[in-house]
Amino acid sequence: MTTIAEPLPTAQPAPVFGGVDTHADTHTAAVIDPAGRLLAHREFAATPAGYGQLADWLAAHGRVQRVGVEGTGVYGAGLARHLAAAGIELVEVDRPDRKMRRFAGKSDPIDAEAAARAALSGRQTGTPKARTGPVEAARALRVARRSAIAARAEAQTQLRALVITAPEPLRGRLRALSTRRLLATCAALRPDPAAIADPVQATKTALRSLARRHARLSEEIEDLDALLTPLVRTINPALVAANGVGTDVAGQLLVTAGDNPDRLRSEPAFAALCGVSPIPASSGRTHRHRLNRGGDRQANAAIYRVVLCRMRWDARTRAYVQRRTEEGLSKKDIIRCLKRLIARELYYLLTASPPARAS
Repeated sequence: MTTIAEPLPTAQPAPVFGGVDTHADTHTAAVIDPAGRLLAHREFAATPAGYGQLADWLAAHGRVQRVGVEGTGVYGAGLARHLAAAGIELVEVDRPDRKMRRFAGKSDPIDAEAAARAALSGRQTGTPKARTGPVEAARALRVARRSAIAARAEAQTQLRALVITAPEPLRGRLRALSTRRLLATCAALRPDPAAIADPVQATKTALRSLARRHARLSEEIEDLDALLTPLVRTINPALVAANGVGTDVAGQLLVTAGDNPDRLRSEPAFAALCGVSPIPASSGRTHRHRLNRGGDRQANAAIYRVVLCRMRWDARTRAYVQRRTEEGLSKKDIIRCLKRLIARELYYLLTASPPARAS
């Protein structure tokens, strides 16, 4: 009787962990084994072709378990999208702290190896934001809007400063006007180009330029708002409808969470991300907490605006403020408590899988 030998099982590739130090033009990758031994490092171009070469190079060393990437929201955004589409697990890593750099030195291969070790150890667990959906579209529009608002405020400040130092009688004519009338008046000024060496005519020219710039920026902001408002409402209507939130605050919180809000593992993690989780500051017999200065400061400011709105208009919040004041808390401490409570509420609205995200 002939016995047919069973084929031997195919050996599985050994697991490896990768790390990438990202830059504008190049990315440096390192790969290590499960014991933490460095296998190799190499530099790749920060292009779609370079992303593919980097992924293939990692896979050539074994079965890629996890890759730590620095700067997934900036220089590493394109690489993160490519690796995520390839099904590779990613973690976002911070740059090595100063103490580590003093001992280990600083170079792109060293930073890439440190990112790989962070991925291996599990010390870094943050999942990068997905940047392929409507929230990424809202983020791009908000970047332009925020820039226009800052430029408009600067133009208004410069215009006011010019009025204060303007020659008489131009200064006397403009100084007492309200902001709206001042902008309209300055935009309608008609300086004499032939007398531009005259300080009065030069000041008129500058005032008219700043006022018209302010008007153009206002139109730009209105155009962007007309695009952002329906987009944000479509992404998460429940969040926009929450008390004190509105389109602007909702847009910022959506951008903070990303297109994959399920990456926020818990409500305390979201509070830490927004910088509203209390930090222990106790010593000896003193037991207290202090303000958290970390996290996404734009999200922190958005939650702060919700707090101010509810402290003024929401009956439950006003009752809470009164009760805590009677207990001896300062206004600053009460606001910190409210930010933490509101972050809890908003977390569940962000992660409730609104219709726009349903698949």
